[in-house]
Amino acid sequence: MAKIEVILTHNIIGLGGESDHVKVAAGYARNYLLPQGLAIPHTGANQRYLDALKRRRAEREAHEFNTMQELAHSLQKLPPLVIKVKTGDDGKMFGSVTAGAIADELKTHFDIRIDRRKIDLPAAIRTLGDHEVNLKLHSDIVGALKVRVESSTQLAAVEAPQAAPVRPMRGAAAEKAEKPAEPKKRAPRKSA
Repeated sequence: MAKIEVILTHNIIGLGGESDHVKVAAGYARNYLLPQGLAIPHTGANQRYLDALKRRRAEREAHEFNTMQELAHSLQKLPPLVIKVKTGDDGKMFGSVTAGAIADELKTHFDIRIDRRKIDLPAAIRTLGDHEVNLKLHSDIVGALKVRVESSTQLAAVEAPQAAPVRPMRGAAAEKAEKPAEPKKRAPRKSA
């Protein structure tokens, strides 16, 4: 198969990032990349365009890096994120707290929008209490978030009511309690 050289104008998963110079199959370039505007042919005239793409990519990545670094510092200063969950009478959780639930609560409580895929949660949180959750904000930046999982149902200290003292039975009630109950006899069915 014939290969041709193209310059990518957008990030393409599995192929490369913006401003990368790659070799691809001629049909892929001709039928998909070039008509969609995802790449341009590699020629001498396109070299200036390539330089502009590289500058734009570097500026965007620097801005994204600075933004994520500021977000990581601000997350450390936040109070713990409180997530209320339903629990049973014994304090055991119904369900679990997932990365999606943490992202939703961050948006609700602190107006911080983080993609749930950036929340590094190896397994869902299934216990009440304080937890430390890592956030992969950028390839070089890992933030930490404190999460407190609390019960939304109040566990009341239920005391057993004081039982009345037991008095011994006398008379007919005592005799009735000592006799075992006889099973009731059923009437025979009438056949037709």
